[in-house]
Amino acid sequence: MYMAVKHIHLTTVAITLALFLLRGGWMIAGSTMLQRRWVRILPHVNDTVLLISALWLAISVYSYPMVPHAWITAKIVGLLAYIALGTIALKRGRTFGVRLTAFAGALVVFAYIVHTALTRSPWPF
Repeated sequence: MYMAVKHIHLTTVAITLALFLLRGGWMIAGSTMLQRRWVRILPHVNDTVLLISALWLAISVYSYPMVPHAWITAKIVGLLAYIALGTIALKRGRTFGVRLTAFAGALVVFAYIVHTALTRSPWPF
């Protein structure tokens, strides 16, 4: 069961990145596609599956935030930063420059989360 959940998790990670890049491209282009109903709903559905699979994996290996695997805590903190930056990039940024900077920052944080998951180390270097 672990491997099936891990594959679901990795697939939803890829979908999350693809959808974020697509929405970011539309934001940069000033497209009205960002207002489509499916564009507003699908990322939340995917991210819910991503979060559930992450929790399932953490519980299945008896890893809880802060105990003793610091890399999981780092991923959670990174996730919160990614969500905040993504919200600024796609919705809340007041100017195009703020949105673009937040978009780039969210991509850097996403890369950090992936790096942390692969190395199981909270340190980026």
